[in-house]
Amino acid sequence: MTKFKNYINGKWVDAVSGKTFKNISPANQNDIIGEFAFSDKADVDNAVAAAKEAYKSWRLVPAPKRGDIMRKVGDIFTRRKAELAKIMTREMGKPTFETEGDVQEAIDTAYYAASETRRLFGHTVPSEMDNKINLAFRTPIGVVGVITAWNFPIAVPSWKILPAIAAGNTVVFKPSKDAPHSGVIFAEIMEEAGVPAGVFNVLLGTGSMGDHIVHHPDVKVVGFTGSTEIGCQIAEVCGKLNKRVSLEMGGKNAQIIMDDANLDLAIEGVLWGAFGTTGQRCTATSRLIVHKNVYEKVIELLKEKVVKLKIGDGLDPKTEMGPVIHMKSLENCERITKIALEEGGRLVCGGKRVADPALANGCFFEPTIIADVTEKHTLFNEEVFGPVLCISKADSFEHAIELHNHCEYGLSGSIYTKDVNLAWLATREMEVGICYVNAPTIGAEAHMPFGGVKGTGNGHREGGWTAFDIFTEWKTVYFDYSNKLQRAQIDNY
Repeated sequence: MTKFKNYINGKWVDAVSGKTFKNISPANQNDIIGEFAFSDKADVDNAVAAAKEAYKSWRLVPAPKRGDIMRKVGDIFTRRKAELAKIMTREMGKPTFETEGDVQEAIDTAYYAASETRRLFGHTVPSEMDNKINLAFRTPIGVVGVITAWNFPIAVPSWKILPAIAAGNTVVFKPSKDAPHSGVIFAEIMEEAGVPAGVFNVLLGTGSMGDHIVHHPDVKVVGFTGSTEIGCQIAEVCGKLNKRVSLEMGGKNAQIIMDDANLDLAIEGVLWGAFGTTGQRCTATSRLIVHKNVYEKVIELLKEKVVKLKIGDGLDPKTEMGPVIHMKSLENCERITKIALEEGGRLVCGGKRVADPALANGCFFEPTIIADVTEKHTLFNEEVFGPVLCISKADSFEHAIELHNHCEYGLSGSIYTKDVNLAWLATREMEVGICYVNAPTIGAEAHMPFGGVKGTGNGHREGGWTAFDIFTEWKTVYFDYSNKLQRAQIDNY
């Protein structure tokens, strides 16, 4: 069995304890991908110490030269795109056409981060005093702890890691225990690109090891993607320790279909939004809100498409929807479906494990639609992270917006309509960080801000220029060349 090690200070090393854990493919529980280092506090201490030491010199490297390395990272991701996509599919399940898109997002982010190293703009502003100039510019912060989920094992880490390093920080990265191989490949690529030893470190292991990263006194920034429950716990710790923390957490995203919408387009949108990545995206369309005039028609058209989806191993080029990540997730899909039906939901299709004997060893759940769900139902409010879509009826545009906003989360929202006035009203009224018009709730682009409001985030935005707000501090400089004491707010008024 292949064994995979941590990457600390430019070297591949076993966990200090020598312990390992196995990574199992969700498409076939008999397919063991390998044994991975099971890290603990001692490994965290070693990685953080390496990152802290490397920061002393890395922060002084001119930003455009750091950008040159980021450009090489993008080149290597491009070269290894197809190979890496298959590795990701094997360990987390989604079809290879999706994992290739996952890698492409890292490619885009690498090139964008490279270009931003020549645009880390500051401000030069007039002083209120004579012969004095005021400046403000960005500086790196230090060691950044990055903790991410398994569903986008390359794209999401790239949103944090690459801007953080481009800005002059160093990184200790903990990939999910359900997608550790992708983290290993990330380290291989960074090493080949010429990232100096200690600037980027990868620790493999479970959530408890991530807790050590969050608590470590030399970790100055924490970037987290995962559940709202864990994110709030991390925020509490970082608040007590006065650390900067960026949280990307849960979602319960809704697509609205108005009665004037292009229904064929809207159906394609919800099909992709709800069942792409097997519904395992923070931006997945898990609620569909349909105007009463087209409610039953939409259900009929959607069911016709959903029952034809090709379910199977993501490595099969014919597969349109892969497995959920593990048996626990499969059981959760069964649990929430049972609750939804008990509370009065109408099963349109799906609702159970895939019966195909060829898929019996995998974690496959049928794409499921449950109609007649109201805002009082559990399924309307609880994030499932699986291929389970609920449909609710709206009496009007105002009612649709009310239903949309009846949720503790606020990541992405979507509306399908031909009425430009309603479209603009929706973008104003939806309580989300990302809004789509005549497009599904998924489809973020690497050069734009990504993040949500309410229970989804804590105000920071990954992606685009806003990512650098997470990983830099502002330093203000007053340069007085008057050769005399000038007291601001006193001597000039």
